[in-house]
Amino acid sequence: MVKPPSLQDVATAAGLSPATVSRYLNGSLSLPPDTAARIDAAIEALKYQPNPYARSLSRGRSDTIGLLVPEIDNPFFARLAAAVEREADAAGLALMLYSSLNRKDRELHYLERLRRNFVDGLIFATNHVDDGDLAAAIAQSSNVVVVDEDVAGVAAPKVFSDNVAGGRLAAEHMIALGHRRLAFIGGPEGLMSSQERFSGFRDEAKRAGAGVEAAFFGPYTLDHGREALCRLLKEHPEVTGAFIASDELLFGALETMRNRSVSVGRDLGLVTFDDAGPLAFFDPPITAIRQDVGGLAREAVRALRERLGGTPDNPVCRLPVELVVRKSVHALNAASSTG
Repeated sequence: MVKPPSLQDVATAAGLSPATVSRYLNGSLSLPPDTAARIDAAIEALKYQPNPYARSLSRGRSDTIGLLVPEIDNPFFARLAAAVEREADAAGLALMLYSSLNRKDRELHYLERLRRNFVDGLIFATNHVDDGDLAAAIAQSSNVVVVDEDVAGVAAPKVFSDNVAGGRLAAEHMIALGHRRLAFIGGPEGLMSSQERFSGFRDEAKRAGAGVEAAFFGPYTLDHGREALCRLLKEHPEVTGAFIASDELLFGALETMRNRSVSVGRDLGLVTFDDAGPLAFFDPPITAIRQDVGGLAREAVRALRERLGGTPDNPVCRLPVELVVRKSVHALNAASSTG
């Protein structure tokens, strides 16, 4: 087997020391044009391929960032991962994708990997309430950007959607179509996203003289969506419109409605939050509050690159959301909406 050319071979061919060639390749040394040309010619003639691991050690960075999400099979996080991959690639960075399974022990494990310099920085997304351990671990790793869901007490750049506006838009839409008795199905009660989406929804309903008859909080899972919709039908038959705070919850709720022969739109109007799944292909298509997933990825990568560049600020970026009207909320007449 022919041994591949080494850095020493390039240095010998160029008539320079290996240290000089190494510093030239990692960008830490400027050379006269004729000297640089000798190195380039030697590399070309020998077909030399630099060792990326050795280069990363010499430069003190890997040009690799990490993305930690709770679940890969959740439509929202799958789209976020794809968007972050595109942004990282455009910035010349490699991406390591990790899934925590929404477990604290795995989140702490990957934060420790960052601290040991397996990656240059980490975009961090969680989906559960922190007991203080995550905040403490993130505080030990300076190059972290928190995205989508807050971790209380963390001094780091953060990128979120405007959850309050999303709740308000959902209520406005249903109320405009005559729905006055509403319900909310959200994630864990202590999570920022649940609190903000609910507060925007509740406050707009109150302002318009409508009522939120029930609110069901729990994990962002299919099971909670199924169970919450079951309770809603049993305990609050007067409700005509429900705001469901994620696509994952929506899919569980739709399963319950199908099993109970409850018609989307005609029997119960629905608005979801995320618009990450193929909601336009449902029957009927589902009205949604759309998060700007591409914008979340773009701002998170930008904030992390600034952090890696030494910017000490900890900005909080809020991205706008939009209402995408489809056909899952039917108009009610005055009698049915008040009766």
